[in-house]
Amino acid sequence: MKPDWNEIDTVLLDMDGTLLDLYFDSYFWLTHLPRRYAEHYGICEAEAREHIIPKLREKEGTLEWYCLDHWSDLFKLDLATLKHEVRHLIRYRPSAREFLEALKRGNKRLVLATNAHRDVVKLKFLHTDLEVFFDNILCAHDFGCAKEYPAFWRAISKVEPFDRKRTIFIDDNLDVLRQAKSFGIRYLYAIHQPDSQRPPKETEEFPAIKDFRDLLPVNEVRRENL
Repeated sequence: MKPDWNEIDTVLLDMDGTLLDLYFDSYFWLTHLPRRYAEHYGICEAEAREHIIPKLREKEGTLEWYCLDHWSDLFKLDLATLKHEVRHLIRYRPSAREFLEALKRGNKRLVLATNAHRDVVKLKFLHTDLEVFFDNILCAHDFGCAKEYPAFWRAISKVEPFDRKRTIFIDDNLDVLRQAKSFGIRYLYAIHQPDSQRPPKETEEFPAIKDFRDLLPVNEVRRENL
């Protein structure tokens, strides 16, 4: 399962569900937002959920699905402020920070590639030290297309040149991984359990990471165990 790190120069990493526990996002969209929507409009939570969830599903996989501005306009609520209310749920996935530290020691180029809205990225950076590890941060909103589309990969290759055969990409979204595969990225890994409060997911044709230590070179694993 381990990649040959001698053959890798660039490490592309997703944020939510990969480096950070997806529970924050799941809880916000499925519990906190319906609760606040119900309070704001004077309806019960079940009714609010019945209104919100289908609208979210209609946009799944599109840039609008990840866009706070889109949902704030639609629901007439300040979603950025609502996200701050549950910021205590933002946390790293198991060994993700140690993995980033090891990559920096190995002089790999680290690039964050996320569909998250810039306001969400800022919030995650505010409550973790994630930002300090990356050489570049690529947000889908800056390119006008989500990672689920070929246009995203063509666009980022113009601003972040990398050798596709010497690049590893890790993401919890299988559709995104398939686009990366079509683009020619050699090393591709999925996440076994993106949300710590939900069961593991089937990752189909992609090897799944349970703990980032599983990917570390032997010398780094020994270092972590000291």
